[in-house]
Formats: sequence, structure tokens, C-alpha cells
Amino acid sequence: MSEATPAPDGARLAPDAAPDGARRAPDAAAGEARALAALDASGLRYRITRHAPVRSLAEAAAARQLRPEQLVKTLVVRRAEDDFLFVLVPGGRTISWPKLRALLGVARLSMPDADVARQVTGYQRGTITPFGATTTLPVIADARVAGQAVSIGAGAHGVAATVDGSRLVITLGATVADVTEPEAQD
Repeated sequence: MSEATPAPDGARLAPDAAPDGARRAPDAAAGEARALAALDASGLRYRITRHAPVRSLAEAAAARQLRPEQLVKTLVVRRAEDDFLFVLVPGGRTISWPKLRALLGVARLSMPDADVARQVTGYQRGTITPFGATTTLPVIADARVAGQAVSIGAGAHGVAATVDGSRLVITLGATVADVTEPEAQD
């Protein structure tokens, strides 16, 4: 279901090659391979984009040729001890903790540290995706994810899958709700 993504010079990239021609770390290549295998198995149509490191949401959006709000972060949230879930958050937005707590009917939520998030998902922060995660977790998608093309991480830094947001939430069996608010401006 995937469409091959050319490197900047038009050549195809091997799964363990970065856009600048450098080799990816074995862990990054394994994460990407796991995510791509899960995307393939899902039946979801997707287009992979690979890009060099970026320093901002705007740079990432430009590299993926999308608007910033089309980039979706996958965040791991702890509901209770050993009870985690994914929250899909559009670019330029952040989790609204009161909205998410109300949706889940809980008084307390937290973000696990990077090591715990990696143990739960098999991915390091910045590469987390529901696709190929080592633990199947419930997914909550902000209501803004559906209805447009979105870009979601694909298991390695600088690798993302562009998909139809409505099909994404269906494929993931996500609960769709308004659970975000605009990020505070500096």
C-alpha cells in the first residue's frame, strides 16, 4: 500500500539510510521497519516521507509539504500504574488535560518519562507511533485529526507516513474527541 519515497536526488533510500546518505542506527532502522510492516498490515494507504533533522514544527511541515496542523504527534499518557494510552495531537496544539481527564473519567493523568515510554512502545521519544508499538494501547485522536491528510511518525527520526486522517482513526479504532488546545505562544 505504500508509495516509495525518493531521496532528495531522486534515488530510492534503503530503510536504514538517512536523507543525507548517512546510515541510520540499527535501532532506528528496526523501529522504522516495524512501523512500516504494521502500516502495510493495516491496509491503510500511506506515503512515506524522509527528511533531515528539523528544529521546528514549521520546518517539519515544510519538509513534508504539509501545513503544520497536519502533522500529528503521538504522545504516551499514563492513566494509572501500567495503564497507558496514545493521544494523537495535531501540530500547533497540546493536550488539554481537563478535557482528557473528563473524557477518561479520571482525576489524574501524567506523561511517563522517556525510558518508560520506550519500554511501553518500543520507540524512543520523537519516533513514537501506534504502528508497530510493542504494546497495543488504546488510542484517542483529537477531533482535528479526521477530515484531512495528516502525517504521523513512522518509527524513526525524520520518517513519517502521510495518511487520510479519517481512515487513520478508523484503522486505529481511535476514540475521537476534542482533547487539545492551542499551544501557548512564546
